[in-house]
Amino acid sequence: MGQAGIRDYLSLIKFSHTVFALPFAAIGFLAGVDHSGAGLNLLLAVKVLLCMVFARTAAMAFNRWADQEIDRENARTQVREIPAGKIGSRSVLLFTIINCLLFIITTYYINILCFYLSPMALLVILGYSYTKRFTSLSHVVLGLGLSLAPIGAYLAVTGEFAWVPILFSCAVITWVSGFDIIYSLQDETFDRKMKLYSLPVVFGTKAALYISVALHILTSLFLLFAFMQGSYGWPSLTGWLLFSLMLIYQHLIVKPDDLSRVNVAFFTTNGVASIMLAFFVITDIWL
Repeated sequence: MGQAGIRDYLSLIKFSHTVFALPFAAIGFLAGVDHSGAGLNLLLAVKVLLCMVFARTAAMAFNRWADQEIDRENARTQVREIPAGKIGSRSVLLFTIINCLLFIITTYYINILCFYLSPMALLVILGYSYTKRFTSLSHVVLGLGLSLAPIGAYLAVTGEFAWVPILFSCAVITWVSGFDIIYSLQDETFDRKMKLYSLPVVFGTKAALYISVALHILTSLFLLFAFMQGSYGWPSLTGWLLFSLMLIYQHLIVKPDDLSRVNVAFFTTNGVASIMLAFFVITDIWL
């Protein structure tokens, strides 16, 4: 694979979007370290990171493979790698299968619980790609897929479930669902034409934005409950406040009659918010 090929594959999987789930995986991992009382295991941290990379890569590649015909019809997505002819359809499917196998193999070397749960995780993150064809709750399924990051990282360390990582995962579900609704506003007309489902298609732009606001209020509450349950200190609460302000900001810059800043709200605002929250929570844990 040459340099251009590497760039194409990185573009295919939207590597830059890792900023959404990775910070929460780091929070879940260190919360597990803190709960277990064990020292930081760097080898385990690398395994968890590899699981994140393999799972997310498989999910994004499969999404591009499953949606290739839809992407050819949408002017916004015709430049994606398969419709544009940069990567072949079979190559993307093979790439997906390889990353799925690498994910399962890596979980085996973490612990037996993660290994047994790995097929279920793949079912969720790969199955998302088809949900827009039959349900407007596809946004929630996407959130569910990314929510596996904090709980999965916690399970890798402790091998058991607990309320704190579950609350973090609930926060991720509502957070991702909320900003994916905003992102889907770009395709409302196209989705309606193609008989695809989304909340903007079902309820319209204004109502969809209200639903997004409600989901992000829940996000803020879930995070607050997680910090209270885990007896976190002022650094985490500071991160929570800043994260919540960033959620408010993205709703201020996206309006039903002005969608020009959707990409700023979707990527920049949420990317900064997640990194900032992780910084404060990790600082809190180490202090």
